[in-house]
Amino acid sequence: MKKSLVLLLSLFLFISCDDQNEKKERILVDSSGNINQVTLIIENNLWEGPVGEALRNNFAATVDGLPQEEPTFSLKQIPPETFTGFVRRNRSFIKVEKANEAGVKVLNNVYARPQTGIIISGPNEEEIIRAINEGADKAIAVFKETEMKEKQRRMQKSLGKDQKLEEEFGLSLKFPSIYRYAVEEDGFIWLRKEITKGNMELLIYEVPLNQIEKDTNIIGNIIKMRDSIGEAYIPGPVEGSYMITEEAYAPYLFETEIDGKFAYETRGTWEVKNAFMAGPFVNYAIRDEANNRYLVVEGFVFSPARGKRDNIFELDAILQSAKIK
Repeated sequence: MKKSLVLLLSLFLFISCDDQNEKKERILVDSSGNINQVTLIIENNLWEGPVGEALRNNFAATVDGLPQEEPTFSLKQIPPETFTGFVRRNRSFIKVEKANEAGVKVLNNVYARPQTGIIISGPNEEEIIRAINEGADKAIAVFKETEMKEKQRRMQKSLGKDQKLEEEFGLSLKFPSIYRYAVEEDGFIWLRKEITKGNMELLIYEVPLNQIEKDTNIIGNIIKMRDSIGEAYIPGPVEGSYMITEEAYAPYLFETEIDGKFAYETRGTWEVKNAFMAGPFVNYAIRDEANNRYLVVEGFVFSPARGKRDNIFELDAILQSAKIK
């Protein structure tokens, strides 16, 4: 009898260890996929009809603040029967399926890590479309968070030295080592990364609190601030030219937080006064009451005739890592 109990206990422990090893193995599998790419698991006939249209309208909507139309996410559709093996390791996916009840469910790290999956279901096409339209904002926010964390994780592999930023502004910023210091002056630092036929730029400076808060025209004050910095520090290719906020279109203004502090987030297009150059920018004015200032961190891109969504996303990942010491 004792031997039987020992054998049963041993068998139980063996099975438990196998289960734990299997779970551990699954946890250790790395997810894959390009930044801002979402895999759609959906039947071909649904993808080609109104359901697919609803998915494209929401998840491939145009990104705000870019000079040309680019989608929020690059969508890759596959039928359900091909969602097996290595394909299941895709970092971000949406699965559309028919079910008795309509709804949107978020799954984390089911087949790989890190991984975010969204299950959209409904009893018919009309209910599935309703679920897509009602749940898209939440799903997009979840995907953006996943992609931002992944981009920042990748940048951690080779970080540049931010000692000069700490000395000048009391700022910690995580940026890839490929960025170099282009300009260093009192109260202003400019970092640059060269890309194919263009550049990606980072600007860091500070202004008094009342420069942005002097009246209710916040966006107008931020534009004036940006333009004055452009005239003082960012010359164009010909004499008398310098960077300004594009005059034809007002930038987008949002309220957000950076390092737990209130910040104005501005997105739009820059141009060069008296020259034909332009591109997108993202600007965070972080309210630092302890030092009676707004600490401004900005990124902008110059890359003619090329997509800039992923460039701006990288700059965003850097800027959102800001911590004021």
